[in-house]
Amino acid sequence: MNKFGKNIILVAALVISTPSQGEPDTRTPLNLPAQMEKHLLGSMRQHLEVINQILGMLGRDEFTEAAELAEAELGMSSLDKHGASHIAKFYPKASAQFGTNMHKAASRFARIAEEGDALVAYRAVGEITQNCVGCHATAKVR
Repeated sequence: MNKFGKNIILVAALVISTPSQGEPDTRTPLNLPAQMEKHLLGSMRQHLEVINQILGMLGRDEFTEAAELAEAELGMSSLDKHGASHIAKFYPKASAQFGTNMHKAASRFARIAEEGDALVAYRAVGEITQNCVGCHATAKVR
């Protein structure tokens, strides 16, 4: 599958993780203070932009660059940068676990991408995004 196809799958996964119009929304609301909600939404948009950049880098065989970006912006070493400890206490347990798992998956991806095997690296991106999809399927900002 080409990189365009993988991007379409990512977008589709994020779209289908929220209820369709008319379906009951059973996701847990986070009930964040306004400033924290704004920060969280900005952080999630930034994460999506980074994933898109990573997919482009993989398509150009820029494995080292993709690994460095993933670790710096999504991996475990990015937690302080995103204020993860301040916002995690507002998350339901399942959402917090998805968040932790996403950051861990990004760090694993960084190590895998360094090896230069595109197929294995693409699979590792899927481990990152499955946590995004899981969290969005179980919790909502509003």
